[in-house]
Amino acid sequence: MRDRAQTVIVGAGIVGASAAYHLAEMGQADVLVIDRGSLFETGGSTSHAPGLAFQTNGSRTMCRIAQDSVRLYGELDVDGEPCWYGVGGIEVATSEARMAELRRRRGWARSYGIEDTELLTPEQTTERIPLLDPSTILGSYLVPSDGIAKGARIATALARRACEKGVTFEGEVAVIGFDVAGGRVRAVLTDDGRIDCERVLICAGIWGPTVGAMAGVPIPLLAVQHQLVWTDPLPELAGETREIVHPILRHQDFAMYFRQREDHYGVGSYHHEPIATSQSDLPAPGGELQPSLMPFTPRDFDDAEAEAARLLPALAGTMRPADPSRSLNGMFSFTPDAGSIVGESARVRAVWICEAVWVTHAGGMGRQVAEWMATGESSYDLAEADANRFYPFQTTPPYVLERGKQQYREVYDILHPLQQPARPRGLRLTPFHQRHVELGAEFFTGAGWERPQWFDANKVLSGAAWESRTGWTAQNWSPAVGAEHLATRERAALFDLTPYVKLDVEGPDALAFLERVCANRIDRRPGTVIYTSMLTPSGGIRCDLTVTRADEESFMVVTGGGSGMHDLAWLRRQLRDDERVSIANMTDHRFCLGLWGPRAREVLAAVTDADLANEAFPYMTMRELAIGEVPAFAQRISYVGELGWELYGPIEMGARVWDLLWEAGVEHGLIAGGLGAFDSLRLEKGYRLWGQDLSTEHDPFEAGLGFAVKMDKAFQGRDALRAKGAPAERLACMTLEDPDAVVMGKEPIRAGGRVVSYVTSANYGYSIGRGIAYGYLPVELASEDTSVEIEYFGDRLAANVAAEPLWDPAGERLRV
Repeated sequence: MRDRAQTVIVGAGIVGASAAYHLAEMGQADVLVIDRGSLFETGGSTSHAPGLAFQTNGSRTMCRIAQDSVRLYGELDVDGEPCWYGVGGIEVATSEARMAELRRRRGWARSYGIEDTELLTPEQTTERIPLLDPSTILGSYLVPSDGIAKGARIATALARRACEKGVTFEGEVAVIGFDVAGGRVRAVLTDDGRIDCERVLICAGIWGPTVGAMAGVPIPLLAVQHQLVWTDPLPELAGETREIVHPILRHQDFAMYFRQREDHYGVGSYHHEPIATSQSDLPAPGGELQPSLMPFTPRDFDDAEAEAARLLPALAGTMRPADPSRSLNGMFSFTPDAGSIVGESARVRAVWICEAVWVTHAGGMGRQVAEWMATGESSYDLAEADANRFYPFQTTPPYVLERGKQQYREVYDILHPLQQPARPRGLRLTPFHQRHVELGAEFFTGAGWERPQWFDANKVLSGAAWESRTGWTAQNWSPAVGAEHLATRERAALFDLTPYVKLDVEGPDALAFLERVCANRIDRRPGTVIYTSMLTPSGGIRCDLTVTRADEESFMVVTGGGSGMHDLAWLRRQLRDDERVSIANMTDHRFCLGLWGPRAREVLAAVTDADLANEAFPYMTMRELAIGEVPAFAQRISYVGELGWELYGPIEMGARVWDLLWEAGVEHGLIAGGLGAFDSLRLEKGYRLWGQDLSTEHDPFEAGLGFAVKMDKAFQGRDALRAKGAPAERLACMTLEDPDAVVMGKEPIRAGGRVVSYVTSANYGYSIGRGIAYGYLPVELASEDTSVEIEYFGDRLAANVAAEPLWDPAGERLRV
């Protein structure tokens, strides 16, 4: 075995083989791939996965990665045997709710480029799957390009191609540790010797947490068993020798899937309570079963067997095969948020991760991580898969266990975009939590924080049409959201923003560092608040945040709670070894309240001696002040488009500040506002949301943020922006013609009889009386009054491109 390589990949399953192949394709073939199993049926999930690849996904990133994977698999073979069978995929509905969900899923497919999909009647479905009883379903959704991926065969084919370019694969080599020095990995230690390297990529599947722990890198995933039975031969398929002819089938109302193989069927079931396997209980190679398999648990299959026989009567009596190898409990990876775990660890430099990636996405995700390693960025925005997105509590064993089990339960559920986890809850409480409870808060959770979405105390009905919302958009919503929105516009509201991530960036080189990574100019007088993007080398938006200059060498960076760990890790990664800069996360030490509305000045003036006049405290500035007895500082900035301040102070004194403001606000009609109104207010004002409207795949000029880019200074991404020329598409605001219509995001946008984009953000504009949607449109369509359609659960809603912002276009209300 080699004793050095530029890159060592741990894991020779389909993910590791894909990453190795793509690195070699990019000219970085000095790669050694090791696995403790035999090549290429290494014993991981690749070896037992039934290979069903359904491409449709609510995530644009994962949907496109699935499509990339399918295209790659279709090019591969092993000694003339194909790696891919494009027989199509069918998802059936046995309830009206599921039928509506299939229409929504078809919308995602159209949004993200999957073509030629169809909604089928029961009879049309049976024409494609003759064993199906049409009386058991209401209809189905067909994706002709779905199919079966032969995992081990794909790994073999990719490995062969990689080897032709110089990559080496070694089986039956176990990792026993890593040499980490100076915060960077230097070598991989194995039972066959030391391998010096410049970087490591962990693709160890369900064993990822164990391998990561050896390097001091947490990988929060849980191995959970699901069941697969290969039936006895079926008389209806007698003589069939082809790998597969029938489309693959998914019955999500019962958490089941099916695939034909030669003269029999595979029946898969998630319809049982999760059976989690701890890392210490994972088998080692060499046992009676593959190490990613566990003994079949027959009782867990009873309900699934009955349902399979109801849906596909020909399977009755065939699902208890005598051969024990035809019934198995196979393990797959589940993470706390159902996302993959990809990227370079913030804990140990040069330790890369590509984990919790199933066969459907392995080919495409291997390419993305290889691009990231080879060029410094991936072509797709991988924020939702970023290995550094987790807060420390989210990597603890109890949290990973609870959330992993719940992700298993929900694997095929109909999930509302605002659906909240039932547990664990109450992990992070702001100092205002008890005040929220007293006001009847409906709590949502984000980054572990309990955050009010609305307050029942504000549910005062006025008779407005929008108060009678029904259906999908009425779920996880209350008329109180609209009431809070209007109260903010008309009077004043207090929003708890404590979950904002607050980073102190300090040191002699802090200014130069921030100037280099920020697109806006940071060198301004102390007390200035600067809105800025931080860009990738290719000019994509990596972070969207504010920087406040406190003094010559001290700055505060404020970003969203959901993106906080992602932004912190990225910011620290930009530091050069010789830069004298410290970055401290102060989130748990400072509260933050947003006090906004036309009467905000009167409320704040009642509890501080500071001069709040516009001339003394202008927009986009920061001042220290005392709120009662509490030393604090205020930033005059607003994410809702109204006069007001973000107020910061010691977290242990936060409740005192709330009480003072609340008492002072009584005569001014002050209310507490939740995140529901926070989002609708920002959308009326045209403020962008990172992760929805902003990503690394769009630059600031496409996103309408050119005003915050200073091209006359040097910053990362500037050269790429200069080379791009005029944008081909722009983020556009659209309003729905029907004043009662609301969409929720990800819906296809149509113009000229075709899909031209998808909705990035959507909500109802309670002040303008219209539904609002944003999306990137070709520049020729992104002009005011252009007519478009937004496809919502199969219905086409008329909409028009509108000038933005819809509320207070001149920004006068912010600057009074």
